[in-house]
Amino acid sequence: MQRRRALKHLLFIAGGMVMFPSCWRDQRKSSIALSNLHINSEEENLLAEIVGSIIPESDSVGGKGLNLHLFVLKMVDDCHSEEDQHVFMRGLRAWNREMKNFSGSTFVLADPPQRHSYLVTIDQDKAHPLSGFFAITKRRVIQGYVNSEYVMKNEVIYELVPGRYNGYADA
Repeated sequence: MQRRRALKHLLFIAGGMVMFPSCWRDQRKSSIALSNLHINSEEENLLAEIVGSIIPESDSVGGKGLNLHLFVLKMVDDCHSEEDQHVFMRGLRAWNREMKNFSGSTFVLADPPQRHSYLVTIDQDKAHPLSGFFAITKRRVIQGYVNSEYVMKNEVIYELVPGRYNGYADA
């Protein structure tokens, strides 16, 4: 009888040792696994705010509510060249510094009109140091939003092919 009990305890201890590293996670790491980008939680939160300002919440879900910042990170990590990844990371790290020069506060603490004017300024000025980062981010945010489950189920009206017959349609 004692052997069964000892084996049972040994298996519990071994299972605990296997599971322990997954519970001991660095809180400053990104919430998704990335192979080429090295991003911490502060930068991820900043990107979430940027995405939320590109597609703000209204009567429909915005970019931050759909977690599009994770989509942007994964797409830049997997699908962009190494040069684009460097442009993206430099832009993300310089974003708050440029925002302080623009309005005197960080992007997270700025109010929505300040954020909007900052985004419009970067989008219109192609010589701005953050224009490359913003172009990549904006492109991937729009792609993620248009292809999201929310938009496909709630915004796009899909009719199975061949659709309904319309006798008054122009030929």
